[in-house]
Amino acid sequence: MTDTTKLRHLAVIMDGNRRWAKARGLPAAAGHKKGAETVQKIVRAAADAGISYLTLYAFSTENWQREKTEVDALMDLLRQYLKSELKEIQENGVRIMFIGERAMLASDIIAQINKIEKETAANDKMTLCIALSYGSRQEMVAAAQKLASMAQKGDIRPDEIDAGMFSDMLYTKNIPDPDLLIRTGGERRISNYLLWQIAYTELYFSATPWPDFDKEELMRIIAEFNSRERRYGKN
Repeated sequence: MTDTTKLRHLAVIMDGNRRWAKARGLPAAAGHKKGAETVQKIVRAAADAGISYLTLYAFSTENWQREKTEVDALMDLLRQYLKSELKEIQENGVRIMFIGERAMLASDIIAQINKIEKETAANDKMTLCIALSYGSRQEMVAAAQKLASMAQKGDIRPDEIDAGMFSDMLYTKNIPDPDLLIRTGGERRISNYLLWQIAYTELYFSATPWPDFDKEELMRIIAEFNSRERRYGKN
């Protein structure tokens, strides 16, 4: 097992599926399918490396604005993934949780993710957190609305609200903030992902499209991360 004691929580923006497919003259769905295969490999690699939390950006709230044919293909791929590919992950002692606006998903998908969360709740080798129909700004707005409602009801005083209380209103309230965020595919932006949680997260931008990302590159990035000195704004 690789020593990743400095890396407890890894977050990933899995970008580049569509560009990977376009470069090969394939439809976008082919890139997403290949990307789903990469998920399997990276989850195994992260678990073997001793990473406790892996959060993957699977589908953003903005992705709903893509062409209906692509969204439908993605949802069908998700259904297949939830029913089959995640089975191996579950059997390897991985707890699986989902963050995002579930109400935007089809009822059968909601039922399946609820089932998976319940079945894996006691697993403790690693937590795989899948950001699905997720947007960080929407997450923070919802958190602010919850706190405003609590204050209005008299459950809390406005001056009691602090960073810790705000964090407890987020989808990620039960997991630590990411230590490292990797974005694949060559783009250098955060794309409305874990904006509150990555205040002091180290960032790494890989030119490799997600379908080609592999264990060897992950290990190289982890080694580079372990060489960094994290100061959390102290100096």
